[in-house]
Amino acid sequence: MCKTDVDRSLIEPRIAALVAACAAGPEGEGGPAIPVACRAMMDAVVAQGVASSEGGKRLRALLALAAYDAFGGPAAARGAMVDMACAIEVFQTAALVHDDIIDESDLRRGRPSAHRALEDWTGDTAIGRGLGLMLGDLLATACVSIANDAAGRLPNTSALVAAFLGMQREVEIGQVLDLAVERAPLDDPQALAQASLGVFRWKTASYTTIAPLQLALLAAGAAPDEARRTALAVGEPLGLAFQLEDDLIDVTGSSRTSGKPVGGDIREGKRTVLLADAIAGADDAERRELIGMFSSPSRTEDDVRRAIGLFSSTGAVERSHARIARLWRDTLGAIAGTGLAPGARTALEAACARFVPDVAER
Repeated sequence: MCKTDVDRSLIEPRIAALVAACAAGPEGEGGPAIPVACRAMMDAVVAQGVASSEGGKRLRALLALAAYDAFGGPAAARGAMVDMACAIEVFQTAALVHDDIIDESDLRRGRPSAHRALEDWTGDTAIGRGLGLMLGDLLATACVSIANDAAGRLPNTSALVAAFLGMQREVEIGQVLDLAVERAPLDDPQALAQASLGVFRWKTASYTTIAPLQLALLAAGAAPDEARRTALAVGEPLGLAFQLEDDLIDVTGSSRTSGKPVGGDIREGKRTVLLADAIAGADDAERRELIGMFSSPSRTEDDVRRAIGLFSSTGAVERSHARIARLWRDTLGAIAGTGLAPGARTALEAACARFVPDVAER
């Protein structure tokens, strides 16, 4: 079994155990008892927390562990690093639970999103949605508890906690920006592309690639300034490339492979880099059509198919591929600049390549 498979086999059951323990609250540890009449609902929320944590690719945790090993993290403390990596994944689940409520998404990883599942369980839309919101909050506080405990068993304890909280803050800002960009005008595609890339940096790269690298470096004993500098150099271009590729999957992938319906961003009217590039590359008639389509309060299935076609015919898909390739080259250059030994460098490159498999395999 390869190292990645071994790590994944450690991560999966550990996340389930940590979520079940932390999301359930301090009852039995000096905390107040859950009233009997409320027990079934509380148990359902915790069970949904565990279920929502299942099925991910664990890219962030695997990157954190690969970076910890590459930068010489001590084997004796690797169990604590596993928990820190799990904390990142639990935070992602919290963010996705909230994201699905904001976006009114029905699916997540091919299954009903958390709030939809809880709506079905309760038979009440308002209560189910409220429970989904609180589940996201429970997971967000649970991941801090997990990270805090792990940091106490690693070097740079206070810097690790600060970095984890900084990651959360950046994502929260990114979510605000993600909503703000939906009000961005469509008649300036260059400004729209820059705004969308800014959202990618704050909302996605911050916890997907930058934080896993920064936390791994700190846990391996790197000085805080050096850890941040290296994490940004490697993680920022990688995180942007990852989100660009994810947006491409939305128009070129499938529900089976992505766990979400194809064209979901188009249905929601999201202002993406793909849309900005399509508007920039369109002729006058196509530009008016795209602006009208994405200015409308809703889009039909015909609109979705037409938008996907325009994203391709205007060269937007090709431009995204070129952006991803350029960012991947920047990532490889930054890894080379770390001075890692050849074996460690190759292992870190392989962990990073999993975020952009299409371009990395070329």
